[in-house]
Amino acid sequence: MKQSIRHQKIIELVNQQGYLSTEELVNQLDVSPQTIRRDLNILAELDLIRRHHGGAASPSSAENSDYIDRKLFFSSQKNRIAQEVAKYIPNGASLFIDIGTTPEAVANALLNHERLRIVTNNLNAAHLLRQNESFEITMAGGSLRMDGGIIGEATVNFISQFRLDFGILGISAIDADASLLDYDYHEVQVKRAIIESSRQTLLVTDHSKFTRQAIVRLGELGDVEYLFTDEVPVSIAQYLQETKTQLVLCK
Repeated sequence: MKQSIRHQKIIELVNQQGYLSTEELVNQLDVSPQTIRRDLNILAELDLIRRHHGGAASPSSAENSDYIDRKLFFSSQKNRIAQEVAKYIPNGASLFIDIGTTPEAVANALLNHERLRIVTNNLNAAHLLRQNESFEITMAGGSLRMDGGIIGEATVNFISQFRLDFGILGISAIDADASLLDYDYHEVQVKRAIIESSRQTLLVTDHSKFTRQAIVRLGELGDVEYLFTDEVPVSIAQYLQETKTQLVLCK
């Protein structure tokens, strides 16, 4: 398919659906992710689409479209995981929401709940959650990263003052031996504080995290009560059979 034809098709699809992920465009146009990313960058520079992390939206979207109908901005896997997690959280519960796009997807899926008490170090999640006036939202203090995450010693100390019902935890990588890994030492300290301060920890991650490699060890899957994911390798499934951690497959 010629580039000009492909560009026109992308514009039509985005205008029809409001938002499409890179993955969806790759499947529909049968080209590589690299090609789609180049196409989206070109079209965004021409103001023909609005570029977003992981996809593209119609240029007619409002400036705060990242936070309105946010479900469109997460992959189908993350949405499925988030919906399953939301079923497990009762109205009136207290919970931590961690850094990451999958915890953000969970925040979006919780918007129809009532009277949740939420502590978070995720600025993006807090922006989403404030749409529900019945929620009590508390932001952790600390150093603000470019991606909206808040980390540091102050964050750890703040989180450690709480004891909440649930911790919604994200992770960058899960090794073949079930080790939980991340790239940032300071972020790992915050995640450890969330685990220690939660009565139940729900780890939320899509299958891509089983093929990544990171260098800082948080712990292992046996340290959390639940793993919500869309797919697990055989080695992880076997590991989980020997632990208390419950696997919830979100197909």
